[in-house]
Amino acid sequence: MGTAMNFEIECEREDDGRWLAEVPQLPGVLAYGTSADDAMAKAQVLALRVLAERLENSETGPQAITFSIAA
Repeated sequence: MGTAMNFEIECEREDDGRWLAEVPQLPGVLAYGTSADDAMAKAQVLALRVLAERLENSETGPQAITFSIAA
């Protein structure tokens, strides 16, 4: 198995009240939600889809994946 991949989820509240979460290490992985938890969950799901697609296309090998939330 390859090295572990660590991803950080950053979350902030927009002026209109929506929450935006993104995974900076994966360009384009960002999601809006009605709460911080909702946005972070959606961003994590999207990140996992991106990583699964990379695995399916042999762009990366199997690796341990860790997500953390930025303070």
